[in-house]
Amino acid sequence: MAETSITAIGPLVDTHAHLDDSRMARDLPGVLSRARQAGVTQVVAIGTTAESSQDTVALAQAHRGVVAAIGIQPNHGSEAQPGDWERIVELTDAPKVVAIGETGLDRYWDRTPFSLQQDLFDRHLALAFEHELPVIIHCRQCEADTIAQLERLGRPVSGILHSFTGNWDDAQAFLALGLHLSFAGMVTFRNESLDPLREVAARMPIDRLLVETDSPYLSPHPFRGKTNEPARVALTCSRIAELRGMGAETLALQTTRNARHLFRLDDTETI
Repeated sequence: MAETSITAIGPLVDTHAHLDDSRMARDLPGVLSRARQAGVTQVVAIGTTAESSQDTVALAQAHRGVVAAIGIQPNHGSEAQPGDWERIVELTDAPKVVAIGETGLDRYWDRTPFSLQQDLFDRHLALAFEHELPVIIHCRQCEADTIAQLERLGRPVSGILHSFTGNWDDAQAFLALGLHLSFAGMVTFRNESLDPLREVAARMPIDRLLVETDSPYLSPHPFRGKTNEPARVALTCSRIAELRGMGAETLALQTTRNARHLFRLDDTETI
């Protein structure tokens, strides 16, 4: 997975990468080396199950510049075994855990009953509030459901709507709730149907904008369809900078500032 054509514009923080996925874990030193060469200084590794979260915490503790988010992703809710939620709760106080999630709602895949997704989402939100940690939210084809559940909390939500794919109205609602919006490789795709997404990236407040890869998924152009990895967050950042009419280095600095503030990252610990 050589990254010979990526120009470093860092510092950058990849706010969402599944480093425990076998496609990256088998060459993690190489993945992190290529990320460093592309200007990436820190990576938020995302857990999706109790086991994945435990692995993610271990990876974060073993590698400089890697931090962990823990949770049960909505599409894995039905797979959860007795005791799995308790494992997530126990991991909350582990070193280098900086966020709760990936949590949220999904109507695209029919893998977990929606009522169970909502229950798990509420549990993650309560855990995040209790420990004063940001929450990382997955939302696929259920923006209205997600907004309604967050509004019922009656208080601002610290966290991220990850891999945002909605329109300007959705963006305004999520921003009003207190969330940051994070953009993955889809913003670089050439589909005209994604123009509303690019509009949001161009118009939204810059102090709430984040970038991510969602590795190993959503690889940006010109690597679309290939296994993604953190180095390619530079391509997504560069495309958003182009949409906003600003320099890529300037946007990289701002998104990094946003991420480090949200996750309380130590800017001296880099990959």
